[in-house]
Amino acid sequence: MLLSILQVQSEDLPPFAIVCGDPFRAEKIAGKLTNARELAFSREYRTFVGEYDGVRLAVVSHGVGSPGAAVCFEELIRGGVKTLIRVGTAGSYSADHPAGSLIVSTAAVRAEGLTSQLVPSGFPAVADSEVTAALYEAATAEGGIVKKGITVTLDVFFNGVVEIPHKQYKAAGVLAVEMEIAALYVVASLRGVRAGAILALDGYADSDLAADYDPHTNVVADAVEREIAAALKSIAKLAKA
Repeated sequence: MLLSILQVQSEDLPPFAIVCGDPFRAEKIAGKLTNARELAFSREYRTFVGEYDGVRLAVVSHGVGSPGAAVCFEELIRGGVKTLIRVGTAGSYSADHPAGSLIVSTAAVRAEGLTSQLVPSGFPAVADSEVTAALYEAATAEGGIVKKGITVTLDVFFNGVVEIPHKQYKAAGVLAVEMEIAALYVVASLRGVRAGAILALDGYADSDLAADYDPHTNVVADAVEREIAAALKSIAKLAKA
């Protein structure tokens, strides 16, 4: 079956997938696989398959924002993917978690618009516990600051005339902000598959700490390498469990 948006055949997809926003990060991750090949590059959706530690997996980019990302997640699941791990970046809400830290998202505040059109307002966006445990163990082994906890998914990146409620989420104990995890967790729950996410912090989202934001540093690049390694090792562990 052809998946019309991703432009890949469902029979080419394995049951495990790493998803990320950037098509060129997908290429970077695929470069760490053996027998890797690119299946398609359609819009923001770039799909690779290959093997890591004997386990076959896909690596797929989903672009920026929940609506487009959810299309990717839905088609991957329809194509037979049963476990999805998002590897991404996020803005920190705490000086205790500077750029270069890793966050394993246990759940996501649904502060975007997509999931309210899929489920009632009280429905939680929660990661799979086995995927979360594997990610946290693997990330901790990679070194550096690693935390696990709640993240928030927003649609907005730049300020308008309405203040972005970063301070509210920070006060509530949210660790970081990004743009797709709530969609991933809700879609996974609806379709009966496993999902988790790990994030490299690339700066501060809180307005009091954001002056020095620069996501293109060696510290952030190193964190991205560590989270990719953690995601790959987690898939290998989950596949062999």
